Amino acid sequence: MTSEAPEEGYERGLGSRQVQMIAIGGAIGVGLFMGAGANIAKAGPSIILMYALAGVIIFFIMRALGELLLYRPVSGSFAEYAREFLGPFFGYVTGWTYWLMWVVTGMAELTAAAIYIHFWFPSIPQWVSALVFLVVLFGVNLISVKLFGEVEFWFSMVKVTAIIGMIVIGLGVLTLGFSDAGDTAAASNLWSHHGVFPNGIGDSLMTLQGVMFAYLAVELVGVTAGESEDPEKTLPKAINTLPWRILIFYVGSLLVLLAVVKWTEFSAGESPFVHAFSKIGIPFAAGIVNFVVLTAALSSCNSGMYSTGRMLRDLASNNEAPGVFGKLNSRKTPAVGITVSVALMGIGVILNYIVPEKAFTYVTSVATAAGIWAWMMILVSHIKYRRAVTQGRLPASSFPAPGGSAFSWVALIFLFLVTGMIAYDKDARISLYVGAGWAVCLAIGWMVLKRLGHVSDLPRAVQADEGEKEFARK
Repeated sequence: MTSEAPEEGYERGLGSRQVQMIAIGGAIGVGLFMGAGANIAKAGPSIILMYALAGVIIFFIMRALGELLLYRPVSGSFAEYAREFLGPFFGYVTGWTYWLMWVVTGMAELTAAAIYIHFWFPSIPQWVSALVFLVVLFGVNLISVKLFGEVEFWFSMVKVTAIIGMIVIGLGVLTLGFSDAGDTAAASNLWSHHGVFPNGIGDSLMTLQGVMFAYLAVELVGVTAGESEDPEKTLPKAINTLPWRILIFYVGSLLVLLAVVKWTEFSAGESPFVHAFSKIGIPFAAGIVNFVVLTAALSSCNSGMYSTGRMLRDLASNNEAPGVFGKLNSRKTPAVGITVSVALMGIGVILNYIVPEKAFTYVTSVATAAGIWAWMMILVSHIKYRRAVTQGRLPASSFPAPGGSAFSWVALIFLFLVTGMIAYDKDARISLYVGAGWAVCLAIGWMVLKRLGHVSDLPRAVQADEGEKEFARK
């Protein structure tokens, strides 16, 4: 038995095909296509183990989210669950922090997309490309959720096809020995160059923060819950296929990549896929991968516009954001919330144009820290929910997580360890400083809302109990 989702006013326009591809696309992004180069240079072949380890943790997180989604499928997703099980303040913080994650990610992705266009059209000013992408994706998100789902479907299809194509070509090089890379391609490349952990286990573990960034957006499936045609069927299917997606697209592609080209040839600042395709001798290799990476950037930005509008509407419905963000246009999309988020992303395009390249490192660090907070809230909410089910206070979900809340505890401890690694890394540490400043802003905002009488510190379940007691007294 599951709780019925409240009527949210959204159009349930996302079919199974689109939800599946949104889930797949969420697991393949710029973090793999571009970020893997720096991680390979630091960890060598052990990077495969790091992606696999992080993938297991991500599966625990998604199964926890899946159980909550089938208990109560709502578009506010983990912000709503944090509000229900931890209290309004945590829902407020989670909603605004997830909104921040996608706004800053959108800033970086738009600028990155403009840089990728320079590969083919160096004479086009960067700001022009960024503005065109911003306007087009803005229009896609305003028109309807069906159009958003269709655009995201094809973005994801490009990424999936590219990864599968690379794996097939790489296996051909390994087994048939064709191309310039055929002479040196061998499975022994995975261990023969200073071992699996060439720089030590410590350096390999330090890549986990970058690896976790690559997995950001897998939780986007939860945000689609309020607009899925049949969440009871589509969401479990999307979540249960996650291990296969991680095994194929991350572990599989990196296994083949590092067997075809030895790890010592990869470096930060270069896509490992461009390097491998070039060495194999694939015609127009750089152009092909550049197109795929451009698609990944636009996909991320498209998803960002979608999720920010939904999060702002959820916040507004709980009096934690201006009421105007709660309104839907005639096509049942949260137009005002999307518009404000897109405007801020546009400011980011200007900022990224004038700041040094290191700004991208800072932005991805902030996004990772914000994403980790959202994942932690999913896990803690799940632990609280399981406790309530055991005590008979809430109905059981039709999609229970394996192991109950045990794996949620394992994943939560892992995320705390990754946060410690972020604090240890001098470049990534800035995200924690930004996080502290963000926390101060949120705390001030909460005090203002309390003073205006818009919010309460009590969890929703407690508020309901208090209301019943007050009614009984009267």
